[in-house]
Amino acid sequence: MVDGDPAFELSFRCGTCPFLFRRLEAARRTLSLESVRERLAGALAGPDDGGVVEAFGALLPEGEYLPVLLRVEPRLIVPGREGDYFSGEQVATWGLDRFWDLPEHPHTPYYRTFETAVDASAHLYEFVVPMVPPTWNARDRVEEYAGLMGRGTVPTAVAVSTLDVCEPAAGRPADHYRHWGLTHFLLDGHHKLEAAATAGRPVQLLSLLALGEGLAESEDCARLPALRTRLRSDRATGAATSA
Repeated sequence: MVDGDPAFELSFRCGTCPFLFRRLEAARRTLSLESVRERLAGALAGPDDGGVVEAFGALLPEGEYLPVLLRVEPRLIVPGREGDYFSGEQVATWGLDRFWDLPEHPHTPYYRTFETAVDASAHLYEFVVPMVPPTWNARDRVEEYAGLMGRGTVPTAVAVSTLDVCEPAAGRPADHYRHWGLTHFLLDGHHKLEAAATAGRPVQLLSLLALGEGLAESEDCARLPALRTRLRSDRATGAATSA
């Protein structure tokens, strides 16, 4: 929700429907804070460094959040094209939508940043979702950040995040397993993420994980910091690469 209006449609509460994030009309602006802009120009030493959590916490609904500081290497994905989770891994498990006969569609470009095996019957997929499309970003700021990253700077972005664990009912396509969808909805850092994806550089991401808001148990959320230290592992091939 942004200013009381729904900005994204999320996964259905049944837990057997496909994992989902879908941009709605209220997602039309970023939520950057001038008070911490300078602090986020570089890397944070820890989640509580510089009062960033407190500053962004004031924007969020009252609740319980787990701050997690991550390093991500974003890859920009356009729905329906190469690398799209919704027309790739999701279709392999759930198949096409039975009414539309099409894959789910998030109505926004997004970034893929990480994936790894949770166990033999579950796989974690991580996404960073911008509030506005990258085409809305100011070109000069994207180029500025790309230049800084080329000189070794690792800036920090901020997101509010959810974890959904979804598993199809019996009788679906053969690749049946639990999909852990870790979604970071970007509050600050839209230019940084695009610059990093363009330049092939990393950024820091301060994730404020909303506990109790996604389709995951508390013990699942508690496992995320350890899962994010694992090597990347591709579901299709099982090949692992360094994070």
